[in-house]
Amino acid sequence: MNFRIGNGYDVHVLADGLPFWLGGIQIDHTKGCVAHSDGDVAIHALCDALLGAAALRDIGTLFPDTDAEFKGMDSKILLSRTIGILREHGYRIGNVDVTICLQSPKVKDYIPQMCRGLSQTMEVSLDQVSVKATTTEKLGFIGREEGIAAYATALIYKEKEV
Repeated sequence: MNFRIGNGYDVHVLADGLPFWLGGIQIDHTKGCVAHSDGDVAIHALCDALLGAAALRDIGTLFPDTDAEFKGMDSKILLSRTIGILREHGYRIGNVDVTICLQSPKVKDYIPQMCRGLSQTMEVSLDQVSVKATTTEKLGFIGREEGIAAYATALIYKEKEV
């Protein structure tokens, strides 16, 4: 098999009064991400990891924030389209791993729901999806709750053609 690994990163500014989408679910919070789409940093980082593993650029290239089609779009749609592109190129997902960096709110109780939703969107088994979260111990822009970031790693593969 042909294994490939990709890494993704995304960051967004947080602002009062906006909806807060993370890992495909809406979380009750006083702040949300300033973004062209719904601003889901976890899914954006995941899309970049998947696309990077396949050497297919990134979500900014495929789904530009200058295109009105993507204004306010649910990031699960971007992830679904990303999976479709990978399949068109013959790739399958081995596993994905996402780390969310935010000071608050605490999201550990939401992680099982995020994993279920991501696995359904990507059409993979639940044991192929890992999501975890950490704070920055009140350091930097994340610690001051000015922004949020996410990192993702993806293993994809293409079975050898016979």
